[in-house]
Amino acid sequence: MKKGKEEYQDSLQTKKGKLSIVSLEKVANAFPQVKKLPFSIRILLENALRNFDGFLVNEEHLDTLINWNPKGSDKSIPYKPSRVLMQDFTGVPAVVDIASIRSEAIKKGKDGSKINPKVPVDLIIDHSVQVDYFGTDYAYKKNVEYEYKRNSERYEFLKWAQNAFEDFTVVPPGMGICHQVNLEYLAKGVVEKDNWAFPDTLVGLDSHTPMVNGIGVLGWGVGGIEAEAALLGQPIYFSCPKVIGLKLTGKLPEGITATDMVLEITKQLRAYGVVNDFVEVFGDGLDHLSVPDRATIANMSPEFGCTVTYFPIDDQTIRYMEKTNRTKAQLDLVEEYCKQNMLWRENEEAIEYSDVISVDLSKLEPSVAGPKRPQDKILVKDLKGQFGNLMDKVHGRTYVSVEDREDWYAEGGSGTARTENLKSESKRKDVEVTVEDHNMKSVRVRKGNQEYVLSDGSIVMAAITSCTNTSNPSVMLGAGLVARKAVARGIDVKPWVKTSMAPGSKVVTNYLERAGLLKDLEALRFHVVGYGCTTCIGNSGPLPPHIEEAVDNSNLVVSAVLSGNRNFEARIHPKIQMNFLASPMLVVAYAIAGRVDINLLEDPLTKDANGLEVYLKDIWPTQDEIQQVIESSTTKDDYAKEYGVIFDGDAQWQNLPAPTGLDYQWRGDSTYIKEIPFFKNISTEPQPLVNIENARVLVKLGDSVTTDHISPAGSFSEDSPAGQYLISEGIERNMFNSYGSRRGNHEVMMRGTFANVFIQNEIVSRQGGYTNYFPDNTEMTVFDAAMKYVENKIPLVVLAGSDFGSGSSRDWAAKGASLLGVKAVIATSYERIYRSNLIGMGVLPLIFEAGENANSLGLSGQEVISIIGIESGLEPNKKLDVIATKSDGTTIQFKAIARLDSPVEVAYVKHGGILQYVLRQFLEE
Repeated sequence: MKKGKEEYQDSLQTKKGKLSIVSLEKVANAFPQVKKLPFSIRILLENALRNFDGFLVNEEHLDTLINWNPKGSDKSIPYKPSRVLMQDFTGVPAVVDIASIRSEAIKKGKDGSKINPKVPVDLIIDHSVQVDYFGTDYAYKKNVEYEYKRNSERYEFLKWAQNAFEDFTVVPPGMGICHQVNLEYLAKGVVEKDNWAFPDTLVGLDSHTPMVNGIGVLGWGVGGIEAEAALLGQPIYFSCPKVIGLKLTGKLPEGITATDMVLEITKQLRAYGVVNDFVEVFGDGLDHLSVPDRATIANMSPEFGCTVTYFPIDDQTIRYMEKTNRTKAQLDLVEEYCKQNMLWRENEEAIEYSDVISVDLSKLEPSVAGPKRPQDKILVKDLKGQFGNLMDKVHGRTYVSVEDREDWYAEGGSGTARTENLKSESKRKDVEVTVEDHNMKSVRVRKGNQEYVLSDGSIVMAAITSCTNTSNPSVMLGAGLVARKAVARGIDVKPWVKTSMAPGSKVVTNYLERAGLLKDLEALRFHVVGYGCTTCIGNSGPLPPHIEEAVDNSNLVVSAVLSGNRNFEARIHPKIQMNFLASPMLVVAYAIAGRVDINLLEDPLTKDANGLEVYLKDIWPTQDEIQQVIESSTTKDDYAKEYGVIFDGDAQWQNLPAPTGLDYQWRGDSTYIKEIPFFKNISTEPQPLVNIENARVLVKLGDSVTTDHISPAGSFSEDSPAGQYLISEGIERNMFNSYGSRRGNHEVMMRGTFANVFIQNEIVSRQGGYTNYFPDNTEMTVFDAAMKYVENKIPLVVLAGSDFGSGSSRDWAAKGASLLGVKAVIATSYERIYRSNLIGMGVLPLIFEAGENANSLGLSGQEVISIIGIESGLEPNKKLDVIATKSDGTTIQFKAIARLDSPVEVAYVKHGGILQYVLRQFLEE
């Protein structure tokens, strides 16, 4: 075929003048099959043509895209996004890496000012605020104060970066969640640059980046390693994907929310299996879905397992962009470009998809998902009936229903009761926790004048949180209307429920205030606690001490309900073993009920002051009521006001001191920011690849182990290796902060890798971050064992099952493994991002041959492992010989396939990682 953008260049006449474009119409005239391509593949084709150079983007890449195979392909394609989106948890270590590269370049006598992003980077600080205070009008102020107290060093570093690097902006704390800011402000639909117009594309340092697909922008989450390579000008390579068509028909019925819709889609797509695929949405059901509804679906792409869930640009897109204060010129550019260049939603019937999955929106019912996976949808009407099975299946114990417990009390039941007093902050013994009976799993709590009983199924946390729903006015204003109707009936949330609300942007607060609904939510203690991910990311803060004591005293299985996208075990709070995803409206309703083992559609939520039963139908608003309040309370002026000052920050941010200078001055006493050791004294040329010989297994893991299990996340105890390190550095327990906030310090993070309290390493019997050190067969923490292996120069491997590394795109799940000395992972299969991250850190990802796994081969994790064939010409998908030697000298021999999809990925492994590869390129100049 003819090469490059010049061959297919055309012009687009806009009101501001002529712009050059890569004309997909011209390509389609030469290659008619392009007219059948899904919209998302068309965007990738435009991207490849525009960036064609014959080397990084070559003729084979173009042929692969033009002749896209609906069945998928092992052939790799390049992707050069027009921008990069970061959040602070994953963004700080990325900036640490770039700063470390610059420092090493300067040490080697190079011009460090040339180490800069090659594409614009926006970093939004949204992952650090924690819900320490709740249920009061001062909660937001206090939480922000604590946020700065804990994170000032990280924030100073980011202010330095904003000044030290070109094309790098920072959105200060308190402005909103990165994905909502992206949707409402950053996303352009079509970019104008250097007199060219082209689709707005991005990668983001958060797995929920696909939320922006809802506005017709192609983007997805990658690990920090891939994002850093992209911002340094390297293409991201990945196998040319299948594109599954998601056909939506019908219209959401009365009483059904966008959350109910997305939980059904999550269930269906995860069951079908779309890992590594693109999903593209079409059908007449789209005509009735606003951009926020579409974004709710796209947001949960990681929960489906797919790379993107793309919604082509159409009239709804333009309408949303106008409502969110995009300029008229931008609206015209988007519409004119897309209509001229085969990217406007039309002629859907001509598109050829890999397969089609249909969802009839008119048949949906109210739903939740849980207790620990987003795809495990349960109809609200069925949760009560299924709760006993969940208790037995998930926790292996018999469930005692509310009715059985009430009968027990009525019969004067008693048991192994004991009472403990807890001191309140005022030093008064006004809290009493009594275990009524261990068999009944019943705990009576008295605090002041309040007295109540907690048991299995009690809700102790209810949070309106996360990017998934807080961007959607229909469910946020709907939650406010639920609260208003509840207040009118004189009912309240249960006193044992920790409530919180974290809007995705200040725009949400504005329209809730304008509608008068913020006061109603506050009357039920759903006060604004911050603008960030909060509970959904694990920053739920502590439970009240008396609630935590009650849970511990009888080992209660208590629950959380949250309007988020993630509910993996130990993610929300270590004391809460059941977590259910629900719409913001249902979160309010469940907080009033105080339990999850209830049929909300039939059972009374509570009783009012007169003893009359109140049902969900009594406080549930109609769609007309919701629509009326949307129309009366939302205005584009809010977007102009809030995003006009988005980079300014509050007084605390403005007064925060920031270092200056080209080269960051690394502080030896810092426990937040440390120069990463990967690049120190790097050689000009990489060392030759060698076989992995006489390695030991650090951990042996089962199926569906997520990055939450692998990567440090959430809080950690003073007894953990990370806690012990901080104590040795003089840090008090109350200032530990979270793993996420300390991602800029590799000493903390490597100690937290494979340290999740619920991870099950099959080499040892106990849960948590433990393993056996061989050949001594001595149990110790994973970190301590790894350091002994490193000291003795013994390489390490990890054995794992299917879908290894699913979940959030945490680069530390790969960085930590590398720093612990892991040279290779042998798994049944990988989630897309984690495989890429391992390669980006120079760790070799291998898979067992079809039909085999660690257990079927008889591997226990106690073997000595050698992997042969690496040094003799490693290439994509090469089969390597693995020899596992048991303690008695017998061997297990099998083949493992190198999951390297391109020669470029082989080069990354050879260099020890993608950033080492980029740095060596710079040093050669």
